[in-house]
Amino acid sequence: MCLDVEFYGYTAFRFLVTIMGLVIPCSLAWALVDAFVTYVKHPVYPPGIHSIILVGDWVLSYLSLAASCSVGSVSDVLGASGQYSFCIGKVWARYQLAAAMAFLSWSLLFASFLFNLWILPSL
Repeated sequence: MCLDVEFYGYTAFRFLVTIMGLVIPCSLAWALVDAFVTYVKHPVYPPGIHSIILVGDWVLSYLSLAASCSVGSVSDVLGASGQYSFCIGKVWARYQLAAAMAFLSWSLLFASFLFNLWILPSL
């Protein structure tokens, strides 16, 4: 989706690219930290660090939900109105796939948030 020049004309697509640009590095960083903690067999995070991760998951989850809902609605509205003037060939299918993957990303982020919220009282 980022390779197409014309998607910048719609704010919802720009919002999705911006949010996923935040989600991907944060998720990769937390996955690397989790792998390191597991490899070293270090105890679980202190409550302060776990709270920061919990808030980060919460914020990124809701931003991802907002971006995926906006892209999904824009895709439906533009698809129903027949405004395919900027979509040549399979580009529109890529936009719909991006919306579907954003919903999948949101569901995984929200599951991570719920799991971290469940672990928090045990710390």
